[in-house]
Amino acid sequence: MKLQNLLEHRRSVRLFSDKKSIPPDDIEDCLRQATLAPTSSNMQLWQFIHLVDSSWRDGLTKACLGQKAASTATQWVVFVTRQDFFQSRAKFLLNFEILNIKRNNLKDKQTKRIAHRKVYYGKLMPLLYARFFRLLGIMRKLIVLIMGIFRPVVREVSETEIRTVVHKSCALAAQTFMLAMAEKGYDTCPMEGFDSKMVKKLLHLPRGTGINMIISCGIRDGNKGIWGDRCRVPFEEVYKRR
Repeated sequence: MKLQNLLEHRRSVRLFSDKKSIPPDDIEDCLRQATLAPTSSNMQLWQFIHLVDSSWRDGLTKACLGQKAASTATQWVVFVTRQDFFQSRAKFLLNFEILNIKRNNLKDKQTKRIAHRKVYYGKLMPLLYARFFRLLGIMRKLIVLIMGIFRPVVREVSETEIRTVVHKSCALAAQTFMLAMAEKGYDTCPMEGFDSKMVKKLLHLPRGTGINMIISCGIRDGNKGIWGDRCRVPFEEVYKRR
């Protein structure tokens, strides 16, 4: 399908057929495609937990407030933010970038670019993503407040704002996953109505993780799981050309 067809086909399906199932490998393949989504500074602070066994159904349905989209799904994917991985991700990216520069840049440019990456991934990213009872966020705010007097700066650096950045990147991966599923002819429903504490306990996730969204997967049962026509506000209300 072309992108327009994919977007029109993809709907939030809230009731799945109990007669059709999806091969788990197909969902895994769509999650591999999801890793190609854009992510801030390429940090990839996400984790995709693919629940295949039906034994997860009761616990997950309860955590999702009894939604039919959860109880009738055949499989589920929990999109988790892992800001706690910031140090290992930054180290991984720094090692990759050093080799990447050596492979793809002229020798006279390599030293300067490697030095830049060492500062960016070796110092800046660890400073930006670190958390300590909001105190580091306050420190970062003060730094950019002073720097902003002299030049343009990124001002959203508090711990709450950085948490939002991590969730935005994870949401881009979730959208990419849903489009990949639609391309294969499968259906999904992104759920944000859930008890995040219960989900973390169910999946044995650390306290510092975040549940971005839970996506139920299956195959629609005709039009039973689609609540009528799609509704969007008039395009003129959201589009401004200047």
